[in-house]
Formats: sequence, structure tokens, C-alpha cells
Amino acid sequence: MMKPKRLLSLLLRLIAVGATLAAVIIMATSHEKGTFFAVSYEAKYTDTPAFKYFVIANAIVTVYGFLVLFHPPGSPLWRLVLALDLVFTMLLVSSISAALAVAQVGKNGNSRAGWLPVCGQVTKYCNQVTGALVAGLIALITYIILLLHSIYTFLNPLLEKA
Repeated sequence: MMKPKRLLSLLLRLIAVGATLAAVIIMATSHEKGTFFAVSYEAKYTDTPAFKYFVIANAIVTVYGFLVLFHPPGSPLWRLVLALDLVFTMLLVSSISAALAVAQVGKNGNSRAGWLPVCGQVTKYCNQVTGALVAGLIALITYIILLLHSIYTFLNPLLEKA
């Protein structure tokens, strides 16, 4: 029988892998053609470096999360996993921040810079980007909870000895 702490960690890791994978798939498949004053264009995630960074970062975290699922519990490498959890959580924070900033400009525009909102012309694309960002935020929140749980699990025996 699996220990409750190990089961919680496994469940959180499964949720995180699923959310990061969903974010990658949704963002990578987001594209739509639109017209603006008789000019035809196609909106794709690859047009924006922040969205590319979001996809790459989430793909890296997905692979890492998948590999950690097969890591044996009780191994001395769990300290490394704890450190890598922190690194990949920060990677998710930075990628979501960049993508959210670009998505906000795409949705609302920027009147001072003269940028018009584009979500009125490519609503399907904007909805897919929003879905990917929501999945990314779910993954980030899951990784933060997982990180706090791992820190508690790591420090609890040390605190009991004191």
C-alpha cells in the first residue's frame, strides 16, 4: 500500500503533467485566418516569441514531470528533484507571465502605443490562447502546491529531531 504522502505527491505530479501537456497542445494548435480592412492574415502562436517560449517551457516541464513519475521513492536523488521542482516552477512563472502580457495586449490593445485589439477578428485563436493560459496557470498552481508539499516532507524529519 502506498503512503498517503507519496500518493498525494503522485497525484499532484499527474495533474501537473496533464495540465502542462494540455497547455502545450492547446497553444500549439492555435491558429486562425482573419481579415482586417480587406487584408488577410493568419494568427499563429509562432508569430509571438512569448507564446513560443510558453510552449517550449511547458514542453520541458511536461517531459521533466513525466520522468519524475518513474523516479523511485526514497532515492537519495529526491533532494535534486526538490531543487529541480523549484527551477521548473520558476520557469513556468516566467513563461506564463510573458504569455499573459502578450495576450492582454492582443485582447485589449494599447491605445498609447496605437496597437489595436485583435481578438475581435480572430476569436477562435484568442479563445485557444486563453485555454492554454488557463491550463498553464493550473499547472503552475499545482507545481507550487507540490513544491510546498515537497519542502514540508523534506524538512519535517529535520524539525522533529530538534
